[in-house]
Amino acid sequence: MRNVKYARCVRCGKRYEAVPDLTNCSCGGILDIVYDYDYIRSVLTKEKLARRDNYTMWRYRELLPVEETTPDTPLRVGWSPLYEEPRLAELLGIRRMWIKDDGQNPTASLKDRASAMAVAKAMEAGAKTIACSSTGNAASSLAGNAAAAGLKTYIFVPDRAPKGKVAQLMIFGANVISVKGNYEETFRMSAEAIEKYGWYNRNAAINPYLSEGKKTVALEIAEQLHWKMPDYLAISVGDGCTIAGAWKGLKDLYAIGFIDRLPRLISAQSTGCYPINRAIQQGTDWEPMEENTIADSISVGVPRNADKALQAIRESNGLAVCVTDEEILAAARLLGRTCGVFGEPAGVTGTAALKKACREGLIEKDATVVSVVTGNGLKDVANAIQAAGEPLHIEPVLDLMVEGFAARGVTVE
Repeated sequence: MRNVKYARCVRCGKRYEAVPDLTNCSCGGILDIVYDYDYIRSVLTKEKLARRDNYTMWRYRELLPVEETTPDTPLRVGWSPLYEEPRLAELLGIRRMWIKDDGQNPTASLKDRASAMAVAKAMEAGAKTIACSSTGNAASSLAGNAAAAGLKTYIFVPDRAPKGKVAQLMIFGANVISVKGNYEETFRMSAEAIEKYGWYNRNAAINPYLSEGKKTVALEIAEQLHWKMPDYLAISVGDGCTIAGAWKGLKDLYAIGFIDRLPRLISAQSTGCYPINRAIQQGTDWEPMEENTIADSISVGVPRNADKALQAIRESNGLAVCVTDEEILAAARLLGRTCGVFGEPAGVTGTAALKKACREGLIEKDATVVSVVTGNGLKDVANAIQAAGEPLHIEPVLDLMVEGFAARGVTVE
């Protein structure tokens, strides 16, 4: 890989050759991929990129850690829509607002970006089997992307994972292990199995390449905005891989001169589980927390990518905003009714945090903001119904419809 120099530990600085099966540093720290920006500037321009008709995450190959001979993965991952939402901006009291709907990816979440990268690196490593632990979305994204590439998967999920996500796993032919325990216990079991059987490791905070896949969401936002960066970027945070990846992508673009400034990050977590935000708010190291939120995809009490996430938030002079489950459900309704975007609880937590930050005066009224919806609402139908309510159930008599809606304060006209 001519565009990659090496991998470096974010904790101790030790360097490693960027081989396909990298995991953590010997000190336990997370590795970061270091690029040769001089080389990248010599082979990639905005004009060259604009001429490409490959509208997937792989249009940014010069900024990704894959061999030139590695084929694009089979599913169409990336280039999700970026909608400008003037009505939502007006409601929030800010100047301009965009929603990046990453629930439009093949398995309906942003984590397809990481899983596509895992599949590419597994193929480079000659692996036949990939494994991970997940609260749901990483699992289904890995199962789908691996199935399309002809690779076997073993997936470990806590037994609280929503049925919609487990159904995806089974349809994609994954070997699914539902663990009677929390995410930390599930993670430990997956780590033990991966060590024993030598499977390719897709766990996001262990495999440093996965945040490189996730960073493509930021590359797309920048290109879709014609390289004019917003003031803020709001993202839901669980183990920290997504927000760290987005920041890495933005820094890459700044380093090669594609953008001239960096936005501030808004780290969005639930009040039921917020170890990363608590560390930011208190100016301390992170400590484990209980996992008690409906936003299952970000319900991570022991975040494995906390070092990179904390560094990203602090470097960007970012905001750490925590929201209740009720505020998350309200954000799901808001996005659906003003934007026509259907997000799962974890997927809309960024927007919930943005709404709260605007209400509390943390965001300037002339600010421009992008909020990333990281997962589709069909992933968690039970909580979608809790947010939106039940339909009107009546006998087939038209007058009953009018009466039923009147009882809800709705006039039929």
